Parts: sequence; C-alpha cells; structure tokens
Amino acid sequence: MIFITAKFRVRPEHADQWPDITADFTRATRAEPGCLWFDWSRSVDDPAEYVLVEAFRDDKAGAEHVGTEHFRTACASLPAYLAETPRIVNTTIGQDDWSLLGEMTVPGQD
Repeated sequence: MIFITAKFRVRPEHADQWPDITADFTRATRAEPGCLWFDWSRSVDDPAEYVLVEAFRDDKAGAEHVGTEHFRTACASLPAYLAETPRIVNTTIGQDDWSLLGEMTVPGQD
C-alpha cells in the first residue's frame, strides 16, 4: 500500500473551519475504491496544524487519486487557507492495514 502522512499548517482564522473546508475532498477521497483510509487529526500542541493520514491500495490507486477532479479542485482551492506549503511523508509498504502495537497488547484481544 501507499502510506502518506501530511502536515497542513492552516491560517489561524481558518483553523476551526478546516474540517468543513475539506469535507467535500475528504468525502470524495474516502469513496474512491482504492482508498484504504483518509483521516484528519488536529494537533493538541498547535491548533492551526492538521495531520492527514491516508493510504491507498497500490500505485495504481494512488495515481487514480491524483487524477481525480476532487484532487485537482483541492490543489487549486486549499492553498488559500494555508499558512505554508504542506509537508509530506510518502512511502510504499508491504501491508494493507494497520499492524498491532505489540508493546501495548490489550489482554483478551484476539
């Protein structure tokens, strides 16, 4: 799978509205057949920073994602709400879901 984490520093005046600003993009991306997950989190240390954790089934699904109209629309519209260019980590890994964190195993969980 392709695993991507991106940090978005949003202009402070838009930070509280960011989930609504990105809602159409998020909904459309989650509906893509090759999208495994597409989840936003807000930093507890910096309320103007959001982290996007996303995964796509494979290179083909990733290429299809960047070719969508909703991706192009997001690339054109979202920078107006940002304080800086987002930072990204993008890698391909040989799994298709989250692994369990063995160091914190919950007793009785299979």
